[in-house]
Amino acid sequence: MTEPMEKRLEKAMAELQAAQEAVARTERELRSASFSVLSSDRAVRATAGPQGELTGIEFLENKYRDMSPQELAASVLEAASAARLKMNRHVMKAMAPFAEPSSDVPELKGFELDWERIFGPEVLREDDEDTDRGPATPAWRDALGDEGED
Repeated sequence: MTEPMEKRLEKAMAELQAAQEAVARTERELRSASFSVLSSDRAVRATAGPQGELTGIEFLENKYRDMSPQELAASVLEAASAARLKMNRHVMKAMAPFAEPSSDVPELKGFELDWERIFGPEVLREDDEDTDRGPATPAWRDALGDEGED
């Protein structure tokens, strides 16, 4: 037996209101989010803010004094990119539930977001690095002939 139209509309409106409240909560949380990541050589810590913007750079333990300008620049870029990627993935995970179809209202089918187009292809790659370090051996180290040993 099919449900009366009024009942279905009531359910849809209740789900819409709940979704609007959840989106507002998520937006508030995202506005205050930030992620910090260490470069693999542990010389630099970069922090990305809620829109992926760089909000902080720290040079740790005076390691920068023994680095060439190219090495320091590479460490900064590595840490900044990793922090931004963490923020992008956080946004993607936080917003994904709002694109899913409704279980209560079959007419609300959800929609697809092209995360790759929004954030770039790296956001969809496996996140096997759950620590503050970033990639194990960054490409710039290979180019400099450094084996990544401390």
